[in-house]
Amino acid sequence: MSSGEVPDVSEVVVPAFAKLSVFYPMWNEEAYIERALAFGKRACEHLVAEGDIGDYELIVVDDASTDATGPIADRMASDDPRVRVIHHARNRKLGGAMKTGFAAATGDLVLYTDADLPFDMDELPRAVRLMREYDVDIVSAYRFDRTGEGSLRTVYTFAYNLLIKALFGVRVRDINFAFKLCRRRIFDHLELKSEGSFVDAELVIRSTRLGFEMLQFGVDYFPRTRGVSTLSSPSVIVTILREMAGLRRELSGIRPLDPAVLDRLADRT
Repeated sequence: MSSGEVPDVSEVVVPAFAKLSVFYPMWNEEAYIERALAFGKRACEHLVAEGDIGDYELIVVDDASTDATGPIADRMASDDPRVRVIHHARNRKLGGAMKTGFAAATGDLVLYTDADLPFDMDELPRAVRLMREYDVDIVSAYRFDRTGEGSLRTVYTFAYNLLIKALFGVRVRDINFAFKLCRRRIFDHLELKSEGSFVDAELVIRSTRLGFEMLQFGVDYFPRTRGVSTLSSPSVIVTILREMAGLRRELSGIRPLDPAVLDRLADRT
């Protein structure tokens, strides 16, 4: 095209979403961090190339790690301007790290996942497409097969999901799975309070009670091969039950947003 020609606006591709933020809560994940960021970058670059997003950022929330997670994250951030690192001065557990990640995200879409990548990041473009085509506010994945995590953990998770359904009326197949793609706008209307592993359930319960819509889809599951998960330890379970009871009491004051507010939010995207 010569300098005097007017560009054909029909050829200009407007991304469905302006920016995607992917954040990883990390505590002592030196064995996984480089792979997690590399796979996240690859998936985001694919989304940019396909015109699904205009830009992206990868955020590491270093939850006061005692291994080399922090220094590795800082090095990777210095090499790539799309990588950001936030360091906690003290360990705040999963809930605290997730609240930091959602607050720091600048994209209109936000994905939270674990550093050990319990799913194939090639599922991310599928999740973005589902959010766009079904016009929902949260896309939450569930695992097709959980046998790889052991029988005790499988029973614990099954019972936990049943309890959430019974107490809060939320029909979610795998509420604690670390694959939740959210529209950033929902956090203008809800405040997460959990400092522990109940934060996944709290996010879903609060957002759906407010009238935001969620879609679920299944993915293959890849269990952790390095390090140790602490999500089913006795102290974690006690914290979950305590925070669950607190939210149960609070729910009486949560009302759905005015439909006109939800319509205005939809018109902004």
